[in-house]
Amino acid sequence: MNKIAYLLILVLSLQGKPSTDVSGDLSWSQWRGPTRDGYIEKQSPWPEGISKEKLRLSWRKELGKGYPGPIVSQKLVFTVETKGKNEVVRAFDRESGKQKWETSWPGSMSVPFFAWKNGSWVRSTPSYDGKNLYVAGMRDFLVCLDANTGKKKWSVDFMKRYKAPLPAFGFVCSPLIDGDHLYVQAGSGLVKLEKETGKSIWRSLSDKGGMYGSAFSSPTIASPQGKRQLLVQTRTDLAGVDMKDGKVLWRQPIKAFRGMNILTPTTYGNGIFTSSYGGKTLLFDLSETPSGFSVSEKWQNRQEGYMSGPIIIDDFCYIHLRKQRMTCIDMKNGDTKWISEKSFGKYMSMVSNGKEIIALDEDGTLYLIEPNSQKLSVRESREISDEPSWAHLALSGRQMFVRELEAIACYEW
Repeated sequence: MNKIAYLLILVLSLQGKPSTDVSGDLSWSQWRGPTRDGYIEKQSPWPEGISKEKLRLSWRKELGKGYPGPIVSQKLVFTVETKGKNEVVRAFDRESGKQKWETSWPGSMSVPFFAWKNGSWVRSTPSYDGKNLYVAGMRDFLVCLDANTGKKKWSVDFMKRYKAPLPAFGFVCSPLIDGDHLYVQAGSGLVKLEKETGKSIWRSLSDKGGMYGSAFSSPTIASPQGKRQLLVQTRTDLAGVDMKDGKVLWRQPIKAFRGMNILTPTTYGNGIFTSSYGGKTLLFDLSETPSGFSVSEKWQNRQEGYMSGPIIIDDFCYIHLRKQRMTCIDMKNGDTKWISEKSFGKYMSMVSNGKEIIALDEDGTLYLIEPNSQKLSVRESREISDEPSWAHLALSGRQMFVRELEAIACYEW
């Protein structure tokens, strides 16, 4: 292979991926993993099975309640919890589980009465850039911490900065790091910040706030039709946003009960996939016109996703549904290939190496699933927690980190 061809392949492989200062052996620095889609690199370690003999509990530490997924650096694992009226961030040694530091700030709130059963504790998963940890508190509050010491470097109160109302369900979106900047849905809009200072660069997709003013979804980066952009799902719309100036490149209304558009958008070629509570599962095609982007619906499926991000393997989408079943959808035409007879919990986090899927059910059951477009194929299952597990799994090296509702557990193979 000549040098020009090698450089071209390298550029294409990086296109559309978030860029950070993180070294190559770090594999879980943000929501849903290194590429924000539930995938780890194919050459990364992967367990041969999930039995107690092959996947061993190394350590477990009790915490206050919380939904944020674990964030993993080379030596530490970071957690966020709600304790009384405070939000608490802790760092633990990956190998021993020994606590290295702890920091906190006032930040509790109560969610609406119809959401009480899911708790009023912290929700957003932090992001890590190799130096700093960016943590979102429930009261529309973002804090930058030194990852080695836990010392606060800066904070932003989005309600004060933008005169925005308190989000009814708290700060849910997980920050996205790209180069020197952060992107987050907060302050009743989408905001770009300098990651070293917290200074706002621009604000886009702003609305009047209130219950429909704070998005549940987390943004991601993709390059449909070769145009690198933010993919964003607000409470009402799916949109593409120019990363430099915040200009909305295209937008598409998405129907959802009480604005429950929760999934992080997923790309499939030049298409954008989403699914919503009280709505449908949809794939949209993007095309370029002389005046900009044009968005069109390629297909729809009546199955309803909820909070669980999908895994797409070989033109098939595996997704957990609002009705607590699993389904497989043909991404080429939207046909339902199967729906599981088995019922699961209310949420399922999934991680894949492209060959298998490790899935953690909200009820504390871990599954090893073989992708199969003809049927649900569970190779192994195992109860690993008697607590609800709403946080996303994290895999790094030969370790798997599970955030239970009131604990963090480390497993090794």
